[in-house]
Formats: sequence, C-alpha cells, structure tokens
Amino acid sequence: MKLNKSSKQFNQIGQTSSLLLVLAVIVLVAAVIVFLVIKMAEKPVKVEEKTGTTVVVPIYEQTLGDIKFIFESATNHGDTLFAENVVSSSYSSYSRDLVTTENFIEVKVGAQNIGRLSIEDNTWDIENIVDSEGREFAPLNNSADDWLPDKDLCGELLKPSFDPTPCVKMYEVSKKSTGLRIRVATGKNNGRVDSDMKDNESALIDLIVAE
Repeated sequence: MKLNKSSKQFNQIGQTSSLLLVLAVIVLVAAVIVFLVIKMAEKPVKVEEKTGTTVVVPIYEQTLGDIKFIFESATNHGDTLFAENVVSSSYSSYSRDLVTTENFIEVKVGAQNIGRLSIEDNTWDIENIVDSEGREFAPLNNSADDWLPDKDLCGELLKPSFDPTPCVKMYEVSKKSTGLRIRVATGKNNGRVDSDMKDNESALIDLIVAE
C-alpha cells in the first residue's frame, strides 16, 4: 500500500515537471514570435547612398611665402567701358567708349606682407584669369588704363603688417566662361617675378563677379 502511494506521488511530480517544461517552451516560442512581429513592424533604416560628389570650397586667400593675397572685388562692366566712367585724371573730352564682343571684368586683389622684413617691389603680381574649362585671359595692356586708378600699385614694396596693397587690372573675358579664378604670383622665395613665369610661385583665387 505504501509502495502504491509513493509511486503515485512520483507520477504526479513527473507530470508537474513535464507541464512546467511545456509551459516554458510555449512562453519561449511566444516571446520569439512577439520579437519577430515587432521587428517586422519597425521601419527599415534608410541607408544613404554615397554619391561620390565632392563639395568644392571657394578659396579667396592664398599665401605664397610671406605674401598673403586677398580677393577684394571683381566687377563685370559688360561689353562697353563708357567714356563717362573714366577714372584716370588724364581723361579728356576726346576719350571714347571701349567696346568688346565679350565682357570687361575689373579685378582687385590685395597683397599683404605677413613676414617681419619688407618685401621689395616687383616681387608679386596678379596674372591671368582662368575659367572652369582652363581657358586663360590675360590682362589688357594700355587700352583700358583710363578706367583704372592713376597709380598702378601692382608689385609695389610691401612693408610688414601694413594694410593690403591693392592691385587692379582689367580683363576681356568670354561671355561663356564660368567659375572664374585669378592667378597670383611671386618670385622664388618672394624674389623678383620672372617675366617668363618659369621660376614663379603661383596660386589661384576664386572670384565673386558683381554685375
């Protein structure tokens, strides 16, 4: 009789353990299902595609040796330099309009000595305008002088920490040209500018052209 009672108790314990195991499996399966449902309901993370485009930052200052070149202004005068706008003191009533099929662009760049010693004259200059296609436009010689300041300060002596010395030149530039930049130059080690430009140090500065 005692044996039957013990056997019955053992069976009850076994049944309870099996029931608990089944319940644990059911709870685990339910948890997995709930987790999967939640994940499926979440919005997929948007993956940003790399376009490979590089943002080009404009450069308005360049330093060559102890000379800092600073863009100051650029003005598009259109296809005509009017006689009434002549700024030279040599202006006379016989002055005539200067006309082109393209655009006259006036550029002013300042040069500043950031070193400790004076930099001699003829050691710096501004040269050609370069467009986005690599086309180059040289400054006008003599023909546009009446529309430029009387005193040409390009290449003047630069004293340490003085305000930038302005260099102003006029250019004839194609109407199709965009992305204009100006080439600035100094001689090797801030020495004299080489007329052949072989030993010059140079850099390009972006222009903001006002109409």
